[in-house]
Amino acid sequence: MLMRTDPFRELDRVTQQLFRGDGSLAPTSMPMDAWREGDTFVVEFDLPGLRAEDVDLDVERNVVTVRAERPARDAGQEMIAAERRRGTFTRQLILGDNLDTSSIDAAYDAGVLTLRIPVAEQAKPRKIQITSRGGGHTAIDA
Repeated sequence: MLMRTDPFRELDRVTQQLFRGDGSLAPTSMPMDAWREGDTFVVEFDLPGLRAEDVDLDVERNVVTVRAERPARDAGQEMIAAERRRGTFTRQLILGDNLDTSSIDAAYDAGVLTLRIPVAEQAKPRKIQITSRGGGHTAIDA
């Protein structure tokens, strides 16, 4: 069998390992989308190939931390291609005070972690009643 070789392929692989650690401990990104649906903020994180048990979600004050881990392969395996990053993935979101972090709903399906974060009651628009000296009541939007 005739194989075509690239003399710079091994150099590229070694360079990537130097700049990324050993390839399994590389700093990784966790792509996300975020938007608002009425009184709820929705955030989706892409975590393909992981199980729900591999994902950890913590909230401390107004900081949400998403941590996931894709374990390293057996050291005895000879890899032909290793493009999928391994190790720990971490992403933190700093949420405003107008969100209710005590009521976050998290769901994981098909490699996507979805967080639904409701707007806090005190941040929702409301009407304030104003009384006049004449005894009448007027509503003003706040």
